[in-house]
Amino acid sequence: MKFGFVVPWGDATDIGDLAEAAEESGWDGLFVWEPVWGVDAWISLGLAAVRTSKIRLGTMLTPPSRRRPWELASQVATVDRISDGRVTLSVGLGAVDSGFQTFGEECDRKTRAELMDECLDIMCGLWAGQPFGYDGKHYTVEPTEFPTIGDVVQQPRVPIWCVGALGRPRSMQRALQWDGVIPQVLDGTEMGARQAHLDEVEQLRLDIEAGPNPNADIIVEGQWTQHSPAAYRTAGASWWIESMWGAMSEHSPVTAAYDRLRQGPPA
Repeated sequence: MKFGFVVPWGDATDIGDLAEAAEESGWDGLFVWEPVWGVDAWISLGLAAVRTSKIRLGTMLTPPSRRRPWELASQVATVDRISDGRVTLSVGLGAVDSGFQTFGEECDRKTRAELMDECLDIMCGLWAGQPFGYDGKHYTVEPTEFPTIGDVVQQPRVPIWCVGALGRPRSMQRALQWDGVIPQVLDGTEMGARQAHLDEVEQLRLDIEAGPNPNADIIVEGQWTQHSPAAYRTAGASWWIESMWGAMSEHSPVTAAYDRLRQGPPA
């Protein structure tokens, strides 16, 4: 099992400091969340890339439905080159109460899923090289020979982790085609979701092994003081992402994150 940490709060310079501390303390990955409005995730990860040399860097997570596919593809590819191939892109529909309606973003779940699918198709096509064309329901891309730097270091592309809602066949079918599954269990509301139980992770591992990417990762997010990473590893999870969202209400969330990173990954 590999161990990552998702930063609860911090500016771009803080992300650089925290990434350096994470690498020095033996973590395998550092992740940031991508807000509708706030600190730019990819500028932060670019800074983290030049401050580190081994640790993986990525988002937890990016909602592609509110991004221009070619712009997101450019940002991810640029950080992948800066980091010499250490980027992971995590995607999902996102939480609409994080500012979607406030800024006029698409809120309909079905439409967001369509936008995400097309965005991922376009990004993978652009990373594969020009000329590239696409004719979808929401996006159209004409082939172009305009000079650009769009190469990614990792081949055939940057790894993509996708949220999969357990018990939702379409959601799981989408997630299983990518390089990692972030399992969620929804309770029927937009925001209501819980962490997958051990037996659900075990079943997910069986589903992955029977699918198109039998070696895909299972990514579980939580706090080691509340859940057992070792138990999830036994169940089939391959990444544990330590989260401490409660630190956002503390006097100094960055200091709290720094202190936790210095303690090292869960034993």
